[in-house]
Amino acid sequence: MFSFGATLLVRAALPTRSTTVLPLGDAHETWAGPHSYDEDVEQEVWSSFTHDPRDARFTGIRASDQDRAVVAEVLAEAYADGRLDRDEYDERSERVSGIRVLGDVNGLLSDLVAPPVSGQRSLVHASRRDLEVIAERHYRFKRREAAFSALGASLITTAIWFATCWGSGGFDPYFFWPGIVIAITVVNLVRTAASHDEIVDNEVRRLERRRDKEQRRPGWLW
Repeated sequence: MFSFGATLLVRAALPTRSTTVLPLGDAHETWAGPHSYDEDVEQEVWSSFTHDPRDARFTGIRASDQDRAVVAEVLAEAYADGRLDRDEYDERSERVSGIRVLGDVNGLLSDLVAPPVSGQRSLVHASRRDLEVIAERHYRFKRREAAFSALGASLITTAIWFATCWGSGGFDPYFFWPGIVIAITVVNLVRTAASHDEIVDNEVRRLERRRDKEQRRPGWLW
């Protein structure tokens, strides 16, 4: 279960308003010019999954820990925004660990983000600059994910340590072992934040390969 403090971090970490929207992840998307802020957020949410849960081809694919983490993040943001009350947030959060296939995601998020996609799209029209914008958004997601993980691990382990410090004689603190977990997650956050160029360059190269592959398909049109 995520704390309210974690929801505030997620909310603070969400991208600011942008007039450029481009795809991420494995789902085939189209570069179609400016979108609204809500579409920006929705696009980034769905593209953060290993495969787009809205696509019927992937609904039976087994979900990963990354997919479950994305759902938890969306629910935390919706709770912080007041789009879910506490009971709704608690009920849906408890169901996150039970997600087995990507199709399970839709029931939890269908009323919080965009409806299912209507068809396949591609990157064939994306320029180098377009791909760089996509890669920059990918970096921001990775940084936000690392921050969310660091805060969540810190709060949970500290809460466990604090609870186990209490005994029949009252509060009796012992070795602060959560510090090890906190140090590891903070190091990961710092490493991610400091790897901007590497993450962006790797993502651009991945997107270029995907675009080139799509352009070689028979029948694609400009």
